[in-house]
Amino acid sequence: MNIRVGIGFDVHQLVEGRKLVVGGVEIPHSKGALGHSDADALIHAICDALLGAAGLKDIGTYFPDTSSEFKNIDSTILLRRVVDLITERGYRIGNVDVALLLEKPKIKPHIDRMREILASVMGISIEDIGIKATTNEKMGYVGREEGIAAQAVCLIYKA
Repeated sequence: MNIRVGIGFDVHQLVEGRKLVVGGVEIPHSKGALGHSDADALIHAICDALLGAAGLKDIGTYFPDTSSEFKNIDSTILLRRVVDLITERGYRIGNVDVALLLEKPKIKPHIDRMREILASVMGISIEDIGIKATTNEKMGYVGREEGIAAQAVCLIYKA
């Protein structure tokens, strides 16, 4: 069996007047992530991890922020397309694990819903998705509530 591992990282600035979407879930907050799409850093990190594991280029190659097609797009659509890309190459997802860095709001109450959404989009079991959220202990851009960051790792295998 051909097993491959990928890692992904994404960061977005937090600003007033935007929705905060994390893991496909809209979370009530005074600030949201700034980006061309819905700026879902968690999903974008997963996309890059999957693409990298399959030996493909990064998310910006497939979904450029210069294209009006992707303006304000729901990132679950992008993730579905990434899953299709790796599936076309004969890969299946073994598991995905994500670390989310965000000072506020608290993410824990939303993690189960995120896992449900991600499992549905990726066609894997909820048990194959790990999501951890942490603050940055008031340090740096995350600690000052200026941004959100996510790091993801995944395992894929040839079916």
